[in-house]
Amino acid sequence: MKNTVDALREQVCALHAELVRYGLVVWTAGNVSARVPGHDLFVIKPSGVSYDDLTPASIVVCDLDGELVEGDWAGGDLRPSSDTAAHAHVYRHMAHVGGVVHTHSTYASAWAAHGRAVPCALTAMADEFGGEIPLGPFARIGDDSIGRAVVETLSGHRSPAVIMRNHGVFSIGRDALAAVKAAVMCEDVARTTHHAVALGALSPLPQDDVDALFDRYQNAYGQQGATA
Repeated sequence: MKNTVDALREQVCALHAELVRYGLVVWTAGNVSARVPGHDLFVIKPSGVSYDDLTPASIVVCDLDGELVEGDWAGGDLRPSSDTAAHAHVYRHMAHVGGVVHTHSTYASAWAAHGRAVPCALTAMADEFGGEIPLGPFARIGDDSIGRAVVETLSGHRSPAVIMRNHGVFSIGRDALAAVKAAVMCEDVARTTHHAVALGALSPLPQDDVDALFDRYQNAYGQQGATA
C-alpha cells in the first residue's frame, strides 16, 4: 500500500499546480484529493499550505471519516484541508468516485453568487456534463454538510461538477486527474456562458442533441483509456 499512497501523493501534489496553471485558485483556496484504491483512505492537500510549498511528502493521508492517518512533514503534523469532511463524505457515499476537487474559480463562483445553474447552451457542455452544471444548496464549511449536498445534487446526474450556492465548485471523477479536468472544463464553460448571457437570451441545446453529443463524447471520442 505504501507505494500506492506515495504515487498518489506525487500525483495529487502535481495536480494542484494544474489548478494554478488554469487560474482556478488563488492563494491557498482549493484542494485536490484521491482515493487509495482498495483501502478506506484518501490523500488530500494540507490546510493553508501554499501551492509553491507543496511537496508529495506534505500531502496528508486521511481515513474515510476524515481523520488524519499520516501527515508528518518537517517534524510536525499537518492538519488536513478544511474541506476534508466534505471529500470524505463523497468517498463514503459514491463508491465510483476516485478523485474530488474543490475550487473557487471566478466565473463558476459568479454563477454560485447568483444562485444559478449553468444552462447547457454549448456542445462542450453537452460533451463533458451531459446537460447543465447543477446548482447545489448553500452549506457551511466545517463538517460534512457540503459533502452531503454534493452527493445529493450529483447522485443520478450526468454532471461531474456542481456549483455550490454562494461558494464555488466541487467536481468528481474516476480518479483525481478526471476530477481536475471536470473543474477546468466547468470554469471554461461557465466563463463562455457568462459572456453569452451578457449578449442576451441563450439558445439552449435541444435535449436529443445533448444526449447524442454526450454519448458520442463519452463512448467514441479520443483514444481508448484517454481522459480528453
